[in-house]
Amino acid sequence: MNIEKLVLDLCAYDDEQEWFEFKENWFQPEVLGEYISALSNAAAFHYKQQAYFVWGVNDETHEIVGTTFNQYCDHNKEPYQNFLARNLSPSINFSFEEEIIDGKRVVVLVIPAAEEIPTAFKEKRYIRIGSSKANLKDYPKREIQLFKILDGRVETIETLPAKYQELTFSKLFGYYGSKGIVLNERTFEKNLGLRNKDGEYNLLAQLLSDNSHFPLRVSIFEGETKGSNLFAVREFGNNCLLYTLDEVLRYADVLNLIQTDESERIVERPETPLFDNKAFREAIINAILHNLWISGNEPMISVFSNRIEILSRGTLAPAQTMEGFFLGESIPVNEKLSEIFLQLHISEKSGRGVPKIIETYGKEAFTFRENSIVVTIPLQKIKKVGKKVGDKVGNKKGLNSRRQRIITEMRDNPNITTSELHQILGISETAVENNLTFLKENGYVERVGSKKTGYWKVLE
Repeated sequence: MNIEKLVLDLCAYDDEQEWFEFKENWFQPEVLGEYISALSNAAAFHYKQQAYFVWGVNDETHEIVGTTFNQYCDHNKEPYQNFLARNLSPSINFSFEEEIIDGKRVVVLVIPAAEEIPTAFKEKRYIRIGSSKANLKDYPKREIQLFKILDGRVETIETLPAKYQELTFSKLFGYYGSKGIVLNERTFEKNLGLRNKDGEYNLLAQLLSDNSHFPLRVSIFEGETKGSNLFAVREFGNNCLLYTLDEVLRYADVLNLIQTDESERIVERPETPLFDNKAFREAIINAILHNLWISGNEPMISVFSNRIEILSRGTLAPAQTMEGFFLGESIPVNEKLSEIFLQLHISEKSGRGVPKIIETYGKEAFTFRENSIVVTIPLQKIKKVGKKVGDKVGNKKGLNSRRQRIITEMRDNPNITTSELHQILGISETAVENNLTFLKENGYVERVGSKKTGYWKVLE
């Protein structure tokens, strides 16, 4: 196991996930045993082979800071690792690994995922709820789901029965026909995998039917937050999912206004779209294809005055890593739906989608939340204003999602401090200072008064 690669991959997440934990020097012998139980069960819950407890990484900034933790210590005159092994049931083959990364010592406790039954410490079973550790018996729904997973009864869009069993598929036949593919009425259900082993229509069938019963909406807000006025809502759902996807992609042409820059015009007027249509297309396809449909929730598209946010439910596929995700290694969450998208040439296995978004908007376009993934596409608006502070606003460099967030926080709280931004953004104070320098130098914000008693002014 390449520990350095593993740690860097974990650090790339925006937030801690339920199957790994960061600490600097923290150590409580009994509580760590409870964490091992919780992390082992969480790994199984999220279809991971292993969970990790990492010392030497700041749990807020994810910076590698080093550790003095001693994994070879004793507890009550007994080697600590023996104490853990004796109190964990069933026995799991955990291990402590040590590595020097950027000159700093890091220790990783590698914890195998629970198998067959949940892992317990001192006969109590624990689970992770977000970043917290809890007794599994206090969360009966999670306990039932965990046992289903351990028994191999994993729910997918192919196994989960459709909520509606009276389904029709005329639109599906029409869509395939438009692609030059003729579906056989007698065999299409079997060929496309539209029934589960009990003979019921599954969730995949519901999604592809004439009415998926999933409303897919595009919400347009006047400002930069959901607290601003809701300008419009466009409804594209409750249709065959394939047609819903096409309609959303066509709506991009309505949203993507072509702007003409009249400043310093000589002969030609440069035309600039609000956003990159190819990156938007890839983000929408990925959101629909990899959405955790079994959760009962559809993707969510929100258009703000300065950005578009495309949210899909769920997290990375169980076998996917952060590095593999950014490299474009395709591991589908919904395998059968992915095969259908490939057959219809909606997507491909070349893995170009994520790299295309990164090429255009950088890795910071992606935000990994506890139960969702968000792609943020900034809007490149041309501001037709004169000179301000010696620079034309129309010539300002574009903002990534992190700098947009800083400006939003400053509008909400002009007295916000570097330390508070560090806490909100989950990056180091040095990184905050670098972003503030960029915003000041490019005329986006101005510091009024001293560093201690002044405030931030956002320049329009």
